[in-house]
Amino acid sequence: MAAPRFLTLADVAEVLNTSSAQVYALVRRGELLAIKIGGRGQWRVEASVLEDYIQRMYAETAAFVDQHPFVEAEPAADPGAT
Repeated sequence: MAAPRFLTLADVAEVLNTSSAQVYALVRRGELLAIKIGGRGQWRVEASVLEDYIQRMYAETAAFVDQHPFVEAEPAADPGAT
């Protein structure tokens, strides 16, 4: 059976290992594209759009890491050393 084209917000939350509320916030802020369908206005995210979002987050994270390199803390000076 082929994977579904559209995912519920709960499905997206499971893929991203986060809450449905967090996914809803991503959609409402426009960070993750979704469509609203039916009379009850149920949100759906296309699987390919979710994959694009994930790739975009990888790219943004890589850029952040490049701009903010991790620096090891200097070891604390030994107060007993002379």
